[in-house]
Amino acid sequence: MANKHGEFNQKIDYVFKVVLIGDSAVGKSQLLARFSRNEFSLDSKATVGVEFQTRTLNIDHKTIKAQIWDTAGQERYRAVTSAYYRGAVGAMLVYDMTKRQSFDHVVRWLEELRGHADKNIIVMLIGNKSDLSTLRAVPSEDAKEFAQRENLFFMETSALESTNVEAAFLTVLTEIYRIISKKALVANDESESSGNSSLLKGTEIAIPPEPTGGNQSSCCMST
Repeated sequence: MANKHGEFNQKIDYVFKVVLIGDSAVGKSQLLARFSRNEFSLDSKATVGVEFQTRTLNIDHKTIKAQIWDTAGQERYRAVTSAYYRGAVGAMLVYDMTKRQSFDHVVRWLEELRGHADKNIIVMLIGNKSDLSTLRAVPSEDAKEFAQRENLFFMETSALESTNVEAAFLTVLTEIYRIISKKALVANDESESSGNSSLLKGTEIAIPPEPTGGNQSSCCMST
């Protein structure tokens, strides 16, 4: 039953699954809590298994339901990988900017992501805990260079202070929407000319080679 604002019977145009990956204790669950519920818990416990939160937002007058999945970063939960990545169109690859080891492991996480997920998945590299600037162990230049080399978006965030959390998720979701909507437009044009509506049923996301603005590199083009 809808409330007086009509939120429950709101038409959902797209559902985008986004996964959080990275070492344990880098703040993945806190980023999720901040984005989905605007909450932060100082006594957060390690995630066991898999959980997800949703948040509905509007992009370009379309209603997007973001389904954000979170899993434990510990090795013993690696068995969830194939199901965890299935259907994901975006990923937040998180490291703790005060722990160099968590950044060094980003390469391994990216390899796993690309081994299980769609090759054109949108990836945002996130250096979390930017509020602890005096304890910085990963220069932002190192992360920027890695992101540019791997065609990732990059932002530094603070789940504690709510810095760039919204911007990071919105960047990924907006980029996914831009690509999906452009693909649907092309499919519509082709189906009208050929009478073949099955083109709309494809799941592969094709990323056009367009330059992106600002300091972010173009995202996730396969080589």
